[in-house]
Amino acid sequence: MQQDLSPRLKADMEAKGIDLALTLAILADYNAGLYDNVKPVKAAGVPAVDGRRVVALSPAFEYRLPAKEAQARLKALDLPLPAAARSDGGRELSFPAAAIREIGERLLPRVAYGVLNGGSATSYADRKKNLAFGEAAFEALAPAFEALAPLCKDRPKGLTPAFVNPDGSPGASFLLLKARARLIAAQSYIEKYGPPRGGFLPLFQMSSVGNDAELAAAYARYANDPFLAPLAERTGLEPCSFATGVQPMIAAFTHSEEGRPKRIFDRAYGKPDAAIALPGGHGQCFKILADTLRALHARGVRFAYLGNVDNLGYLPDPAEVGLLALSGEPAGFDFSLRTPVDVKGGILVETAEGGRTVADIGPAISFEEVKRLESGGASILFNCATGLFDLDWLVPRIEEIGRKLPLRVTDQDKDAGRYSQAEQVTWEVTSILPSFLAFAVDKYERFIAAKLLAETLLTSGLAKGDPRIQPELAETSRLLHAGLTRKLAGPYGLVLSGGRWTA
Repeated sequence: MQQDLSPRLKADMEAKGIDLALTLAILADYNAGLYDNVKPVKAAGVPAVDGRRVVALSPAFEYRLPAKEAQARLKALDLPLPAAARSDGGRELSFPAAAIREIGERLLPRVAYGVLNGGSATSYADRKKNLAFGEAAFEALAPAFEALAPLCKDRPKGLTPAFVNPDGSPGASFLLLKARARLIAAQSYIEKYGPPRGGFLPLFQMSSVGNDAELAAAYARYANDPFLAPLAERTGLEPCSFATGVQPMIAAFTHSEEGRPKRIFDRAYGKPDAAIALPGGHGQCFKILADTLRALHARGVRFAYLGNVDNLGYLPDPAEVGLLALSGEPAGFDFSLRTPVDVKGGILVETAEGGRTVADIGPAISFEEVKRLESGGASILFNCATGLFDLDWLVPRIEEIGRKLPLRVTDQDKDAGRYSQAEQVTWEVTSILPSFLAFAVDKYERFIAAKLLAETLLTSGLAKGDPRIQPELAETSRLLHAGLTRKLAGPYGLVLSGGRWTA
């Protein structure tokens, strides 16, 4: 039975940018049972680092390939054999870490750098969600939380402060930092290999109807920002231009406690005829970004990075690019050992059928199951929300992937009320791919993420030494802060002066 929507609710949904037709189509399919076969992932175990499918790219790492296969792949990419590569009697070629990195560096002009901007920072600055680390930890962070939350609420997350300066002031935004890192990487490439032909690490994004205009206005301002303008002039590149796919918004549905049929949730913050506008999960990117990726591929871009905007460790890594190019795999994904702050996201699991996939905590696998696996002695590899795709493989299949990606409906309990949310999770693409590389990375280098504002505050070193922060969380916070400092001073090229990180 279709829900009878009042004129006021329809008007509210339209005002919030909700795609009514798409919302009703998803709702009808759900009530008809079309998603009932999307079950939680049953993890048979977790994979170990084996050097072939799960790879730790340490300085001592070497990758071996039959010589003819390696030479054919390098020739197809128009790349020379790195000087550091070694021949093993002519049958095999061995590529040490330096050789793999050189291949990736030379390919950077043909690698696109994409971010998932999704919706506004609803969960990020939500008070209930930020209690995830415990009441005591939240109390220790409360003053900083109250100061920063208004700068984040209902804004595109990428435009919110990515960290807090030592003097307590807000730092640069996630997106400003990513645009700067790209220009710094370009400057380094030019010094080593000369000016690239065409562009360099072209930027692309998935925005939403709720944030696209605000993001576009910010990029226009960023063009003259001192973090970007001098670098853009030196490299001859545009400072901050994103090819864009715009994601529609859908409405929240009623909580499962209200039973079936589900309806559109119409009591946001206790107000009648008030809907909640939500993105349908970052997994919609394969549909929304299809044209963008086709256009990049047509321009000669061979590989595309895709990652969440809120991860300061998410930067193009030449070693990953080089290894993916050599391996012939369709994609590679970053994973790190799970820490106490990793309570939202996915983990790498082996299924009973012998496959591998990313099981998202909450929508796909319960947190209790994660703890059970850990209690059995397993090392949990946590998804860093970073993927690298070979566009030669992805582009011809992108529509099929968008159709096959599971849609999950999960209950939420937030400041706006108790409701359910329908979403596709990007990284469940791992269950669709025929195979992929898993990069086992150092969390404190590649996954300095901020799913919650409290996490940003801990990473920024706030409440350091406060006894209300439990010891395990305090140690994780210390390591994250050290990683943040290395990133800001390294690939982001900032200098700490007077208690602030500046260009």
